[in-house]
Amino acid sequence: MAGGKETPRQKLIGMMYLVLLALLALQVGAEIMVKFSQLNTSLGIFVNESQEKSEAILSNIATKVAERGNKPKEVKALEEAQGLHEKSSNLIAEIEKIKQELIEVTGGRNPENNSIIGVKDTDKSSLLLLGQGDKKDGAAYKLEKDLNEYIDYLNVVAGHVAEAVGDSAGAVKKYPKLALAGKDDPIFVDQNSGKELIEGAKTKDFAHLNFDHTPMIASLAFLTEKQAKVATYEGEILEQLKAVVGAADFKFDKVFAMVRPESKVIAAGTEYKAEMFISASSDKIQPKMTFGGRSINVIGGMGKVKFKASAGNYDKEGKAQKSWTGTITIKKPTGSGDTTFKVVEKYTVTKPVIQVQSASVSALYNNCGNELNIQVPALGSLYDPSFSATGGTVQKGAKKGLVTIIPNGARKVAITVNSGGAKIGTETFKVRQVPKPTIVAYGKGKPVDQKKGMKAPGPRSIKMKAIADASFKEFLPKDARFRVSEWEVMLVRGKRPLSKKKVTSSTANLSAFAAKARPGDRILIDVKEVKRKNYLNKDEVVKIPTTIINIPLTD
Repeated sequence: MAGGKETPRQKLIGMMYLVLLALLALQVGAEIMVKFSQLNTSLGIFVNESQEKSEAILSNIATKVAERGNKPKEVKALEEAQGLHEKSSNLIAEIEKIKQELIEVTGGRNPENNSIIGVKDTDKSSLLLLGQGDKKDGAAYKLEKDLNEYIDYLNVVAGHVAEAVGDSAGAVKKYPKLALAGKDDPIFVDQNSGKELIEGAKTKDFAHLNFDHTPMIASLAFLTEKQAKVATYEGEILEQLKAVVGAADFKFDKVFAMVRPESKVIAAGTEYKAEMFISASSDKIQPKMTFGGRSINVIGGMGKVKFKASAGNYDKEGKAQKSWTGTITIKKPTGSGDTTFKVVEKYTVTKPVIQVQSASVSALYNNCGNELNIQVPALGSLYDPSFSATGGTVQKGAKKGLVTIIPNGARKVAITVNSGGAKIGTETFKVRQVPKPTIVAYGKGKPVDQKKGMKAPGPRSIKMKAIADASFKEFLPKDARFRVSEWEVMLVRGKRPLSKKKVTSSTANLSAFAAKARPGDRILIDVKEVKRKNYLNKDEVVKIPTTIINIPLTD
């Protein structure tokens, strides 16, 4: 049986108390006294409100037991609830008596504004709570015994309630002791390492740990905090006991109309079909809901199922039929066990259309940076893409959907598109080899005509160019940067070479050739190597067929 959760207000008060206690232990200045006074007031208001709520629950339980014919099991539950409330009220009253004695022995209240006079007192309050010398006859020692006996009693009641509502022994909440010695208190001593968080705390008993030379207002707030704990624990058990006596019958306070259509998207000319019915919920019924075996949050009796639809085995129309399963569990009105409802909901996943925009989308060029813009319009703002590829590598672009694909030699590249971790689909592209460039010799600033040749003694220089295929250059200009990196040029007369020159740049100085050349000779160029600078600005050697350029020298 899980206990009731603390409200935000309870958590805040508890946190304030721990912080102030720590500050006090560090001997922070007197302004902390004001904060303790404010905390004591807030805790006191909470205790009163909790007691009023417990009275109302107890009255509700008694009414239900009578309405249902005083069944033995329910009468026993009522007696358990009454006994718990009596114990809790007596303990809260006992602590209140100690608080009032503390106020009186330290000067009482100011008659003008009812404020507590002795808030800073440490001697008189310590004497009242600790007693004289080592006799241990102060009020704190009896309080320690009563607090821990109350917790023992509370845990017995918690076990009875768990048994009555059908919870397993492992689900029973075990309430911790309210009065701890220094060695057992996690505020003062780390329970894992045994290291003291506050010096000297380990050897102190409950009374000295919390009240020895402690300002009266801090002791007062401490006592009120214990009252608040007692009131909180009592409220948790009473809430559980309501189910045993039928105070938690299935009574719905929210009724509303619902419509469940076969489909929210229909085509013109087709039938729209839907079921219309009444549904109800209640703030007092706290169901437990699961989806896919995992618990989901329930607010106002309603749980929201939310998940990303994954790709499936699509039919020829691009649709995949799927379903999800959930459960709703509520306590039976009699309190004996649970009722679980199973929900199976079918849904249809439609295949999203993947749009690929590129200068050349039908095929990709091998070992080139093929830039693609891949979008899935159906996902709209939810589109959060990631990409993977077989037959190539992927580089994500700066904007959503932009990606660069570099084929690694395979004949095809398959690009898988995911969004938010869910697979959307796969697109496959053929891979083209990079077109070979055209090798052209330039003389006197223009391409040389190998048929007509040039007038002797020929050009003073020759420039070699590797010109990219026009369509390839248009699609991938960053990958279409070719150059002739190594070539050999000769001045030939008949079949005998007169001069030879090896060139590793694009231009060769042929002044030495011109001094020897005469009509009938020819300039022969043998291209040895061509390189391409890719989109990463890296050079790679291009395999080209044997390329010989012959330039006749004429009259």
